[in-house]
Amino acid sequence: MPLLSKDDLIIDGGNSLFTDTDRREAYLKTKGIHFFGAGVSGGAKGARKGPSIMPGGSREAYKEVKPIFEAVSAKYKGEPCVAYLGPKSAGNYVKMIHNGIEYGLMQLTSEIYDLLKKAGKLNNDELHNAFDNWNNGRLQSFLVEITSEILAKDDDQGSGQLVDKILDKAKQKGTGKWTSQNAMDLGIPIPSIDIAVSMRELSALKADRLKAEKLYGRSQPATLSKDNLVKMAEEALYFSFIITYAQGLHQLSEASEEYGYELDLGTIAKIWRAGCIIRAGLLADITKAFQQNAGLSNLLLDPAFAKEIKQTLASVRQLVSYGATNGVPLPGLSNSLTYFDAYTSGRLPLNLIQAQRDYFGSHTYERTDKEGVFHTEWEA
Repeated sequence: MPLLSKDDLIIDGGNSLFTDTDRREAYLKTKGIHFFGAGVSGGAKGARKGPSIMPGGSREAYKEVKPIFEAVSAKYKGEPCVAYLGPKSAGNYVKMIHNGIEYGLMQLTSEIYDLLKKAGKLNNDELHNAFDNWNNGRLQSFLVEITSEILAKDDDQGSGQLVDKILDKAKQKGTGKWTSQNAMDLGIPIPSIDIAVSMRELSALKADRLKAEKLYGRSQPATLSKDNLVKMAEEALYFSFIITYAQGLHQLSEASEEYGYELDLGTIAKIWRAGCIIRAGLLADITKAFQQNAGLSNLLLDPAFAKEIKQTLASVRQLVSYGATNGVPLPGLSNSLTYFDAYTSGRLPLNLIQAQRDYFGSHTYERTDKEGVFHTEWEA
């Protein structure tokens, strides 16, 4: 602060909690200083070759840095992967949701890897080929691409592939947790992201997991035809990727209204198409869906995506059933399917929960046949 003058601009390019950004932005405004929370995604390569940048703050101040941001950002078919997203903490908030989606996609990718390894008995070379082939199709994405490369990497300190020597305890820095916490605050269901956070926490219980495996044992999963399994796995991963993006974008839509961000979901999907960790060919279709219907409340309501999803459902259901029967944990895929089934159900059993709440706490309920709020004396 002592080194700054009126109308100077501070840019925070880290993963800051959006409420901290709001506090800082409001304080600095009283001093005549602009504050920008700019989400940045792309990792080490993004730093060298151009990241996706998600800036939020003063629209007037953005004009000053727009040429710089556009010059250093990643490009998708010549178009800069950066855009002014909205006032206050809009940039840091969008980056938080980006990271939540990232958690979900990584969890789903790891589950499909595990399924192919355990049920299909695919070795690492075959797994590499499967992911490499998928990356040349509709699953083209940064995470699928690097997964294929990871599976082909030899261990430089021993024999075999490196992936088999890496301890199965995943760390985290908290941005996925923030996404889940905020979704709870907003009342938005994002189960594919929530379970990805929980699985990292569960992975940390390595000592307990080893004791439990010894206590309960592990059944040997039934072996499925490799070719058939790889085909089903591709369809299931595609389905669950769509569901995870849909959940994250739904949260962005609701948060935009709650916090006054005025977010354009088509623009957000657009700047994620290159440079960032969750970049994927799928985002071009997502961009198109929101450009055609700016009021789209959930990606699952887009007719083009509905057609794609319907074609994958049989494989998803078969794999989730297989996992449950054979003890192969598929929590991300299972949660994605459960979310889909609940979201596409015109009637859910929550009428019973409302009756229970009214029974023990007089919390009242609404009826399907009459307007108003009702309470019943349930005990005779």
